[in-house]
Amino acid sequence: MARIYPFRALRYDPSRVNMEDVVTQPYDKITPAMQEHYYEASPYNLVRVILGKHLPDDNDQHNVYTRAAETLHDWREEGILREESEPALYGYSQTYTVPYTNEVRERRGFIALGHLYDYADKVVYRHEQTFPKHKSDRMSLFKATRAYCEQIYMLYSDPAFTAEKLIFGVTSGGNGEGKDANLADLAITDEYGVVHRVWKVTDPTLINLIVTAMADKKLIIADGHHRYETSVAYAKERSAQLKLPLNQPADEDERVSNGNLPVPAFPEAAMMMTFVNMDAPGITILPTHRVVHGIENFSSPDFITRASAYFDIKELPSADIAQLAPISGTTFIAVTIDGSYLLTAKPEAVDLLLSDLPPRQRRLDVVQLHRVVLDKLLGLDQETITRLGSVSYIREAEEAAKMVTEGDSNMAFLIKPITLDQLRDVSLAGDVMPQKSTDFYPKLLSGLAIYALD
Repeated sequence: MARIYPFRALRYDPSRVNMEDVVTQPYDKITPAMQEHYYEASPYNLVRVILGKHLPDDNDQHNVYTRAAETLHDWREEGILREESEPALYGYSQTYTVPYTNEVRERRGFIALGHLYDYADKVVYRHEQTFPKHKSDRMSLFKATRAYCEQIYMLYSDPAFTAEKLIFGVTSGGNGEGKDANLADLAITDEYGVVHRVWKVTDPTLINLIVTAMADKKLIIADGHHRYETSVAYAKERSAQLKLPLNQPADEDERVSNGNLPVPAFPEAAMMMTFVNMDAPGITILPTHRVVHGIENFSSPDFITRASAYFDIKELPSADIAQLAPISGTTFIAVTIDGSYLLTAKPEAVDLLLSDLPPRQRRLDVVQLHRVVLDKLLGLDQETITRLGSVSYIREAEEAAKMVTEGDSNMAFLIKPITLDQLRDVSLAGDVMPQKSTDFYPKLLSGLAIYALD
């Protein structure tokens, strides 16, 4: 069962800070330029905790992680961050314009603690591979700060829209419906023009109804695989130290002391998550394009010749990704210094290379790109990509193409986004796609709430 819990969040005191100056995008989306901007925006910007600067004289005693812990402690002492007086769940909406369009959408969900499960428990499902380096970094941060400052983005299915009705009073998105936007506990516009609104839910009856409604749900990680897997490892470590089973519920006394609301058996057994219903409107998945660099003696004509054994190839007048939209089958664009090409798989040839995969994966653009093109044709298997960093993952198609035509990268591959149905089918079957297979937009804002373990 999927156990969720209300919690007493640490939250910024809006009378002490300008909220738009202290929140950030998730740590793995923060570029060096963004990091510098966040540092300049406010001395209390959360970047100092989730992605601080490394200094030349860092050592085991004084480093980016110890500074993060000291910073968080100081902010709590100063009252910049205050703990809520009662346990709560938080309704969370994001109103945004879909990139490259004029379409406005609203995505709704809620923030709560989610119990940490092994994938083998078949409650939480992943959809893509992860990098060990990122997990090591997050583990060091979690242990130093004893706090979860960012949320995991979790998907679940509920055609009845139970949580939406209880929290927002409506079944679907649409600005102005349900809860009054003007009565939001918090409203912030981020640097991408996304409006984030938060409503605090403290009614124990309402919370328990939501907890009960979520109990039979299967959860799919949309964003935050590294943080989730790191949190599970930390929970197991603490479980052994405390001699408490990870999946053991808290005793009745703890629940009663929490206003008869559920609590985890020990703090590390749960992590802060945002839960979003896959059956509700408002979810957007963008493609993540691949740029290959560092291949010695690379020849684009030679690549095209070898690729023709597995793909039908058509030369294109430009690298415009809009050319992929009307094509229903598996296809992508290869950008080289000599031109752009549409690659459409020859099913028989590709299936031979992907015979170890189930049919639901063989027709995914991103799987064919990694297994056939990167691995078979370019010699870049997963281990090589991880070790050499020879593939960059770029959201903007134009930027990816320019890295080839105006830079020194070898090739760029422009792909279509994974659909929500494809993601659901692959995840619930226990399969995984290559890393960076999805780009959910917009990202969950970091700094809306913090789960302190102490």
